Amino acid sequence: MKQRRHSRNQSSRIENVDDIRRNALIFAGVSGTLVWTGLLGRLAQLQLFESSDLQQAADNNAINFEAAPPRRGQVFDRFGEPLATHRNSWSVYAKREDLDDVEGTLRRIAENVEMSDASIARVLRAFARERRFLNVPILEDLTYEQFARLSVDRHHLPGVTIEATQARSYPRGRDFAHVVGYVARPNQRDIERTMEERGVDPRSEQANGIRRQLKHPAMRVGRLGLERYADEWLKGEFGELAYEKNAQGRTLGRITERDKPPVPGQDIWLTVDAGLQRSIIERFGDETGAAVVLDLESGDILALASKPTYNPNDFVNGISSSDYNALRTDERSPLYHKAYDGVYPPGSTFKMVVGSAALRHGVITPEERVVCNGRYPFGNRTFHCWKREGHGPVNLHEALKVSCDTYFYEVSRRLGPEKISEEAKAFGLGIDYHLGITGGAAGVVPNDAWKRAQLNEPWYDGETLNYGIGQGYLTTSPLQLAVMTARFALGGSRMIQPRLVGQGPEVPSNPIIGDMPTADIIERLKAGMFGVTSEPRGTALRSGDLGLGGVRMAGKTGTAQVRYISAAERASGVIKNDDLPRRLRDHALFVGYAPHDAPKYAVAVVVEHGGSGSSDAAPVAKDVLREALVRNSGRSPRFQFAATPVTEDQG
Repeated sequence: MKQRRHSRNQSSRIENVDDIRRNALIFAGVSGTLVWTGLLGRLAQLQLFESSDLQQAADNNAINFEAAPPRRGQVFDRFGEPLATHRNSWSVYAKREDLDDVEGTLRRIAENVEMSDASIARVLRAFARERRFLNVPILEDLTYEQFARLSVDRHHLPGVTIEATQARSYPRGRDFAHVVGYVARPNQRDIERTMEERGVDPRSEQANGIRRQLKHPAMRVGRLGLERYADEWLKGEFGELAYEKNAQGRTLGRITERDKPPVPGQDIWLTVDAGLQRSIIERFGDETGAAVVLDLESGDILALASKPTYNPNDFVNGISSSDYNALRTDERSPLYHKAYDGVYPPGSTFKMVVGSAALRHGVITPEERVVCNGRYPFGNRTFHCWKREGHGPVNLHEALKVSCDTYFYEVSRRLGPEKISEEAKAFGLGIDYHLGITGGAAGVVPNDAWKRAQLNEPWYDGETLNYGIGQGYLTTSPLQLAVMTARFALGGSRMIQPRLVGQGPEVPSNPIIGDMPTADIIERLKAGMFGVTSEPRGTALRSGDLGLGGVRMAGKTGTAQVRYISAAERASGVIKNDDLPRRLRDHALFVGYAPHDAPKYAVAVVVEHGGSGSSDAAPVAKDVLREALVRNSGRSPRFQFAATPVTEDQG
C-alpha cells in the first residue's frame, strides 16, 4: 500500500515537472514570438517610415553646415553711380575645435604672410575668448599675392579656411560718409538685440545659430546713416554651405549639392547727384559747414553735404582707437552730419518768414516805412541794427534787401511769438524730417508754451525782438532752411517735401503743419530776395549773377551771432570776426534759388564761423547753384520714380 502511494506521488511530481517544462516552453515561445515580432515591426518602421529621418540624422553626423553670409545690397546715386558696393578681398579664419595647435598654426601662417607677435597674441586671445564652434578671424583683407602664398601652403594648415570674400567698399569715400554711413563687425550687443527681437533663448541651439551667423568673419552690419537705417533691406538672408567631416569632426571638403545659397540684399537708389555733392565738398575747401540742394519739381534732395567729413572705408574692418579718438576730438567735428543733425540760429535768412507773417496778419503794409537809426530802444534795453549808423526809413522790400534789423524788431514786436512760430512751421521749420538715414534734428521753433515747458519761465517781450531777426532760442537745420526756401521759390503753390530715398525701403511721410500764405504775399517776399542779389545796396549783389548768360539767383543772406556783445564793446567798437578766435566768429548763412524767374533748384548754405553771409556763404551758394544748373542735376533719374512727395497747398 505504502509502495503504491509512493509510486503515485512520484508520478504526480513527474507530471508537475512536465507541466512546468511545457509552460516554460510555451512562455518562451510566446515571448520569443513577441520579441521577434517587435523587432521585425521596428525594423519595418525604420525602413518604411523613418528611413529619411535617420538618413538626415546620419548625414548631420557626417556633414557640417556653415553659415554663408549674403551679399549686401548696393547703394547708388540717382544716375547709377555706386556709393556703397563691394570689392574682392580674401580672409583667413578657423574654429578652435578644428585646430590641434592654435599657436603653431598661427606661426605657420606668419611664415607666408607677415604677422607681428602682437597680432598673433591678439588672435590667440580671440581664440581663447570665443566659443569653440565659432569662427575667429585670423587675417582679413589680404591682397591676391598673400592669398596665393597661403593657398599653396594650405595642406599644412588643416582646419584653416582661406576664402575669397566681398568686402564693403565706398568708392566715393568721404563725399557720402554722413549720408550712407558705414558698416562694421557685429558686436555682442548686436547679437543680444537680435535674440531679443526674435524671442530666442540665449542658451538654445537657435541662439548658437544666430551667433554663427553674426560672428562670421565676413558679416557686417550697418552702423550709421543709410547703412544702419536700412540694414534689414540691405543685408539679405543667410544661406548654408555643406562640408563633409570625419569621425573626429574634422572638415574634409565641400558638398556643394547640399548647399543652401544665401539671398542677396536689395539695392537702394538715392535721389542725390554724386557729382554735385563732390563739387560742394571741394568748394568748401578748409571751411566747415553744410549745403543742401533741393529739386523744386520733385522735392528730391540733390545734395546733403557736410564738411569736414571722414572716410567710411576705415570703419569696415575696424578703426583703431587712436584714429577714432582723433576724429571724435577734432574741434571741426568731422563725425557730425551738419546738414541733417546740425542746428544753427538762422539769422537774417529767417526775415522772410517774419515778413510773411506780418503781411498775412496785417500788422504792417508792404509800403509802410520804419525809421532805422541803428538803435531800437525797448524797455530798459537798446537793440542794435547790424549797420551802426542805420538804414534810414525802409519798407518791407528795402528791409529785406539791406537786411535791416530795426525794421524786423518793430514787425516782430507787433506780431508776438505765437504768430511767428505758426508761420515758421508752415514754411517747414521745426520738423524732424524722415529721410531714411539715422539722425535728424527738429531744431527749436519757440513760443511761450515751449519756454515754460523747457525753462519753466514765461516768454518775455524782449525775446520776441531777437526772434524776429532769427536769433534767441530759434534754431534750424540746413535741410529745414532749404525746405523753407523751396516753398518761397514755388510761390506758395506747393508745400514741397524733401525726399532722399528714390527707390528702396519705405520711409515714413513727414507732417505738413499749417498752410501757405497767399501768392501775392509770397511774390512780394520773392521780390525782396531778388533785390538782395540784384539791386543796389543788396547784401549779396556781387553773387547774384551765376555767369550763365544772364541767369541770376534770388536769396537772403544771414549772419548768426554766436557770442554776447556787451554794451562796453559796442561803445568802443564791435570786434571784427577776423580778430576773434574761430570758435567765437559768427556763422555765415545764405539761402536762395535759381533761376530767379523760373526756379529750378533751392539751396541753403551754412559756413560755420565764416563771419558774413554776404562775403562767405553767398559765393558758395552761387557756385553750388551754378553747378547744379550746368550739370542739370535734377534730370530724370535711372530709378523708377515713386509717387511724388509734393503736396498741393490746401489753403
